[in-house]
Amino acid sequence: MADIRIAGRAHDITPFHVMDILAKAKKLEQQGRDIIHMEVGEPDFATPQAIIDAGINALRSGKTHYTPALGLPELRHAIAHWYATHYGVAVSADRIVVTPGASGALLLVMGALAERDKKVLLADPGYPCNRNFARFVEAEAVSVSVNSESHYQLTANDIEHYWDDDTVLALVASPSNPTGTILSQQQMTALSDAVLQRKGHLVVDEIYHGLTNDGIDAQTILAVNQDAFVINSFSKYFGMTGWRLGWLVVPEGYTDIMDCLAQNLFLAAPTVSQYAALAAFQTDTLDELEHRRHVFEQRRNQLLPALRQLDFDIPVTPEGAFYLYANCARLLTDRYPDSMALCDYLLTEAGVAITPGLDFGHNNPEHHCRFAYTTDSDHIIEAIERIAHALNK
Repeated sequence: MADIRIAGRAHDITPFHVMDILAKAKKLEQQGRDIIHMEVGEPDFATPQAIIDAGINALRSGKTHYTPALGLPELRHAIAHWYATHYGVAVSADRIVVTPGASGALLLVMGALAERDKKVLLADPGYPCNRNFARFVEAEAVSVSVNSESHYQLTANDIEHYWDDDTVLALVASPSNPTGTILSQQQMTALSDAVLQRKGHLVVDEIYHGLTNDGIDAQTILAVNQDAFVINSFSKYFGMTGWRLGWLVVPEGYTDIMDCLAQNLFLAAPTVSQYAALAAFQTDTLDELEHRRHVFEQRRNQLLPALRQLDFDIPVTPEGAFYLYANCARLLTDRYPDSMALCDYLLTEAGVAITPGLDFGHNNPEHHCRFAYTTDSDHIIEAIERIAHALNK
């Protein structure tokens, strides 16, 4: 057997603990167990039919060759039009880069802005890939512990406290994963000003835009800061997870480097997916997506009080995405002393799969877990009943 040698940065990239939960859940299903999945952040709805039909038509028309590295021109213009009509914000199509998923956009941003020993400020808890992408380009991810007082978001005060001469960017998410909180326009302005005063970059993950609750319509950071980098995706709101398609909005002057990096890293986003996504902005499709948004909100309204009744502590009501990030400290026992053990217990004993806090950072993860309400109402009711029964054993 050959001597296996792996780069140090690859060893430092941490796997998703949720994948261990998912693998165990699949194994239990193969044994005949009925498992309710609330662990993976993927909408349970199929891709809207108009988008599927557009993809099929593209295949039948022979549209299977490479597009430009920056993306299909028609799609870049459609995305720019979306910013104008949905947000009232003017964004040139020249500033839009179509990518293979939001992960492709994140890779371009990190590749262009971060480098060895430079620092990236991140909220903790937060999406785990963010710190792993920073490590991949040899930068240092600086996790800033956030809590309910800051709405689980980085603040201007955090920028003032943690930013130093080696810091190059701050990355935030609104709505956030795993907490579902949204930056207000006032918060975005203060955060932007703090970063710009230090001549740094602000990167905002907006992939859950559209999935908001309580009449809140999340505003893009571009409404207050045209120099911000915006990451978005067709996966969540538009229901195109398996199509692997996202986009990146860059400030003026950054398109050429993104074009160069995209050519080298992935050449172009999937062609058929790009043609399919043109149908995402059609009126009928948007009407269907708005209906789905209401369904997700109804699920949140069903799950949130039920979990609180079971003694999960959720101090901030999620305003967007489809997650509840719950403190489970009051429920821990010698039998399941931390969130990983609790998740394993609920999977084995109750047949309910949820995600341990270990996936989201170093900020008290052993006392937190995430519920994804990406399953229907009947399954949510059943999951709550199963969890209550298991906790009372």
